[in-house]
Amino acid sequence: MKTLKVTCAIIQFENKILAVQRSEKMKLPLKWEFAGGKIEAGESEVNCIKREILEEINIHIEINERLTPVIHEYPNLKIELIPFIANYISGELKLREHANFVLANKEELLNLDWAEADLPILKEFLAL
Repeated sequence: MKTLKVTCAIIQFENKILAVQRSEKMKLPLKWEFAGGKIEAGESEVNCIKREILEEINIHIEINERLTPVIHEYPNLKIELIPFIANYISGELKLREHANFVLANKEELLNLDWAEADLPILKEFLAL
């Protein structure tokens, strides 16, 4: 099975963190995740995450740190999820694909029903 490389961003809005909820039409409907998307051919990880965040939620971010990538196998898909911690810079948050979003403190993030691949990333982030 081919591994799909995907980036995601833990976006900090001062002391709150952005989580987005997958729409009912997406794979893993209504699961929560950190926003991001697939790396295109010839694209760097950092350029990918900045582009995806702008396309999906209409904001500009600044990358601070790369966390440990997670390889996760879903029944018909294997992904390498490459996480970044980022700060919100500018733009009005507008969901183009997702059903909902929340700005939460670290403890509140634990109450969400996360996509499985995002869980190790959440745990690493909370341990920082």
